[in-house]
Amino acid sequence: MDKTDRMSMMAELPVPQVLIKMSLPMMLSFFIQAMYNIVDSIFVARISENAFTAVSLAFPMQQIVTAIAVGTSTGVSAVWSRYMGMDKRDRASAAIRTMTSMSLMFCVLFIVLGIWASGPVFSFQTDVEEIARLGAVYLSINWIFSCGTIFGKYYERLLVSAGRAELSMAAMASGAIFNLIFDPILIFGLGPVPAMGIAGAAYATIGGQILAVFVAMALNMRYNSAVRQDLLRLGFAPDVAGDIFRVGLPSIITMGLSSMTSFFINQILLAYSTTATAVYGIWMKLQNFCFMPIFGLNNGMVPILSYNYGTGRRDRVKEAMRIALTGCAALMCILLIVLELVPGVILTLFSAGEQMRDIGMVCLRACVISLPFAAVSMILSTSMQALDHSRYAMLINMMRQCVLLVASFLCISLLTHSQKLIWLAVPVTELITFLVSLRLYKLFHKHLAM
Repeated sequence: MDKTDRMSMMAELPVPQVLIKMSLPMMLSFFIQAMYNIVDSIFVARISENAFTAVSLAFPMQQIVTAIAVGTSTGVSAVWSRYMGMDKRDRASAAIRTMTSMSLMFCVLFIVLGIWASGPVFSFQTDVEEIARLGAVYLSINWIFSCGTIFGKYYERLLVSAGRAELSMAAMASGAIFNLIFDPILIFGLGPVPAMGIAGAAYATIGGQILAVFVAMALNMRYNSAVRQDLLRLGFAPDVAGDIFRVGLPSIITMGLSSMTSFFINQILLAYSTTATAVYGIWMKLQNFCFMPIFGLNNGMVPILSYNYGTGRRDRVKEAMRIALTGCAALMCILLIVLELVPGVILTLFSAGEQMRDIGMVCLRACVISLPFAAVSMILSTSMQALDHSRYAMLINMMRQCVLLVASFLCISLLTHSQKLIWLAVPVTELITFLVSLRLYKLFHKHLAM
């Protein structure tokens, strides 16, 4: 399939077919990625509960890198697809060069943070010396080598935008397989390889990410002729950068606020115990695992919505949104039922002791109720973001991942002082956000009907 065919399929193939073609490889890729994140945590939990708590406390800071990477790559994906749909090839080229330059600047920023800020971040969060020490080591490695996340998301998203989602899956899978193989080797040691503990977990993660960058870059150079000449060239067009940030900023803010939200929630939970923080870390891993199909569908859906919106095919835009909403809501309902039945099994995987198990059973059974409501909000938010309604998307995401969530945890904690009831903050937040999302969708639907 040549370049023209790959771009035109987003306008000509039946919507269910193109949505599956664009999204299924990404779903599988994110599934693999989620698996190695969970496996990574399982191995770290076997070091000690303090090591697992350190990784849980580092997670919000790691997500800042992911927020910037996902947000800007979403922005360049939508902008590049829209310019290609409008046959503005020079603008599409400018988008690629500008994004490459911005990615390099972000890498330098996180190298500086990794060297100077990792220790103070953990000293602020906890006075448990072992947790602070282990966490600083883990976070500094991830920040210093953040180029794997930043360029990986960028190059993989370009493959998806060009209709080669299966190649994006191959790049992501290569990194995941590397991580799965080297996680136990670097953490516990094997033969001449010394046991590195929590540092080994970090090196296995960033090693997989960097491998995925080189694989994705090679695949773009070989199969994505639309970006081949510009991929390794630098440039900066302020107006194009503005377009990228205008589309991607809601994701950056949302995920960035989500990181800060996790940070604040961890501080609330630390008032109860470090074990409660570790349990919340398990829920975050499990939640991300459950959301991987939605993340994959969103990745595949953005270029479809943007391309057809750019060409005026609003009937296809509406159909793609309808299919995505129905499919994701149904899948989350199934996961809700399954996970309500097996919380003990999940906790056993993380080497949970008696205290962690007691807290975790209550936490997981309360939190999984939120999944179907979250699915609808996420699909609607991404659709609005891709179709020039970023302010709606930002409102939904800020409510869901920041304002309401922190307020719910804080209020329930202050009112009940109960470690069991505090977990209701998660489903309460998702239910309220779901209702607000439906209201905004009615306003948004009027725009699409025009």
